[in-house]
Amino acid sequence: MSTASRLPGIVTTDHVFRLPLDHTAPQGEQIDVYAREVVAARREKDDLPWLLFLQGGPGGKAGRPLGRDGWLERALDDYRVLLLDQRGTGRSTPANRQTLARRGGAQEQADYLARFRADSIVRDAELIRRRLLGDDRRWSVLGQSFGGFCLLTYLSIAPEGLHEAFITGGLAGLRSSADDVYRAAYPRVVRKNEEHYARFPQDVEAVRRIAAHLVASPATLPDGGLLTVQAFQALGLMLGGGSGSGSLHYLLEEAWVEGPAGPELSDTFLAGVQAKVSFAEGPLYAVLHEPIYGQQSVDRAGTAWSAERVRKEFPAFDAPAALESGAPVLFTGEMIYPWMFDTDPSLRPLKETAELLAARTDWADLYDPARLAVNEVPVVAAVYHDDMYVDTADSLETARAVRGLRTWVTNEWEHDGLRVSGGKVLDRLIAMARGEA
Repeated sequence: MSTASRLPGIVTTDHVFRLPLDHTAPQGEQIDVYAREVVAARREKDDLPWLLFLQGGPGGKAGRPLGRDGWLERALDDYRVLLLDQRGTGRSTPANRQTLARRGGAQEQADYLARFRADSIVRDAELIRRRLLGDDRRWSVLGQSFGGFCLLTYLSIAPEGLHEAFITGGLAGLRSSADDVYRAAYPRVVRKNEEHYARFPQDVEAVRRIAAHLVASPATLPDGGLLTVQAFQALGLMLGGGSGSGSLHYLLEEAWVEGPAGPELSDTFLAGVQAKVSFAEGPLYAVLHEPIYGQQSVDRAGTAWSAERVRKEFPAFDAPAALESGAPVLFTGEMIYPWMFDTDPSLRPLKETAELLAARTDWADLYDPARLAVNEVPVVAAVYHDDMYVDTADSLETARAVRGLRTWVTNEWEHDGLRVSGGKVLDRLIAMARGEA
């Protein structure tokens, strides 16, 4: 039974759908997939068009609205919105170290998680569309970041369900391997580091001091995790958002306190670092981060810890070497490394499972370039200039490969523009889709 709630300016309704784990075996094991319907107050009974939101990730649950906040402020003017907790996340049947342990050993867990990529998410969405709207009614879909990757898969395998498509920071390279992705990503991360240090030159020495301390003596985080120098460098994930550089600077400001034996890393700093580097709230982000790029026709070798292998081609990220030479210590970006499954308590039980997924070579293709070339669904996309997470060149090449896709290339916003722009990014895309911009 659906449950309705009221928050300032909105009415939300809970939906839980029982769906196949494996869509090729619809009568087999079933999982729950949760979605929250959101509509503007006093419009509950209106016959509004539906807008499905596909969250970034992988492994990210949809946002929890407290009212007409963020991009919902604009969306609710025109749409009834469905916020999907993609399989394995949020209130959908969860997939984490606790629940996966019930499935058996690492091989059983890996086989299970192999069904949690974009193709399965899209097929979930199509079953939900039919149950909510009926077979013949289409909906609009908004995909942010990985949600945009999913939307490209949607256009490839089930475009008949789509009325229009909005993509923000999520035009993936259709034929890019994981190695291609990271080979293009590391130089972008270098630029983000340079921009951060130009903005906060005092952070060069602050970061070197912390890094030197961690090389000599890794710290223990409040959850028992191990803060190595490599884990500290992973804070660079913050540099891809509009306010990330400033937030990182403020975190570094409170790194030290004077303890009984002299200077030591503060509890405030360690708690702040843990909030950024722990995967306890979203372990699928780590476990599936490289498998989302797996396509057998693109790379028959699988992903094989691509970010770790490709990193060796960029020695500037070697923190001990930077300390020895006097160079700035560089933060890394949106990369997942095998050592994370040793340092993070929420990931340690999934280490062997992640190894099996990294070794997997039979990933199905996620995109159909031939079908995208004859696309008839209106598609508009925001491409953020020098996006740290998604390569701009890949995005523009994909835009040219999808018939009728229109892009808006902007440097006004970073990758999180949809969330932080107060509806401006979505408003521009809606105007483009309607021929008003």
